[in-house]
Amino acid sequence: MAEDRRGQRPARGAGASGRSTGKPAAGGRSNDRRDSGKPGEDRRASGKPGQDRRGASKPAGSRGDSGKGRPARSGDWKRPEDKQAARTQEQALYDGPDLPEDITGQELDRAIGAQLKGLPEKLANRIARHMVAAGQLVDEDPETAYQHALAARVRAPRLAVVREAAGEAAYAAGHYAEALAELRAAKRMNGATAYLPIMADCHRALKQPEMALKLAKSPSVVNFVPEAKAEMTLVESGARRDMGQLDAALRTLELAPLTSKSRAPWVTRLRYAYADTLEAAGRDTDALMWFHRTHAVDSDEMTDAAQRAAILEKRLGV
Repeated sequence: MAEDRRGQRPARGAGASGRSTGKPAAGGRSNDRRDSGKPGEDRRASGKPGQDRRGASKPAGSRGDSGKGRPARSGDWKRPEDKQAARTQEQALYDGPDLPEDITGQELDRAIGAQLKGLPEKLANRIARHMVAAGQLVDEDPETAYQHALAARVRAPRLAVVREAAGEAAYAAGHYAEALAELRAAKRMNGATAYLPIMADCHRALKQPEMALKLAKSPSVVNFVPEAKAEMTLVESGARRDMGQLDAALRTLELAPLTSKSRAPWVTRLRYAYADTLEAAGRDTDALMWFHRTHAVDSDEMTDAAQRAAILEKRLGV
């Protein structure tokens, strides 16, 4: 896998109706995190934690006289705090991270919140709060965001929108095997194809470029909106590079609208990926030109195209 995948990996939520975690879609923003291509090693447990049975059984000798002229009742005894068993991993997963008091759950997108309406009110609110927290933290603290998404998922594993949220958070945190499993589940539930670019990139991270290419050739990609098509193109070209097929990677990018007059982020990312691949192929002069073209539309400075161009200029002596 190429070491630097800036401009090659899809933005979370690209092509989808909106981020399921309650935060607006990233809109193709460049992601500077470099993935290791390794899935998260410990698979989180799912399902409702076991009930706490402390106090449900009587302590030794409780069948006799309690010393106060009456039989001891099971509820009279409580294990001292310093001897209480630690919460299991499953229980901790169910609880999730602490929820900020200022998150009420009302911040969740209405369309997403509507899918929670069939649940009991308190349960739906708890899930909504975890999803909002995940959306707020997914960029700055993706691991905690993932734990919030898992807390929502164990409460409602049969809701596609919740599985989607867990998948996107897992992807952001670098748990690619888990992200792939969650997004596959969401796709089975609602038939959506908007997850395909992220699913394909998960295959790349798991060193399965052939599977990424298979998803890139899915018939539904033809009907994607331009942004989503660009995201899949980035993944497809990246998979070709992973396989050492630089010429094929370049051809894939050359079929994309590199010269589009749009200044949308996806155009910037396509141009950057093309310039980067040209440099990898040893075509420094062409790469310099495309780094300049990338910088020309990169008003938000999403990429380091200007710096890359300066380095090439020094190398070429121009």
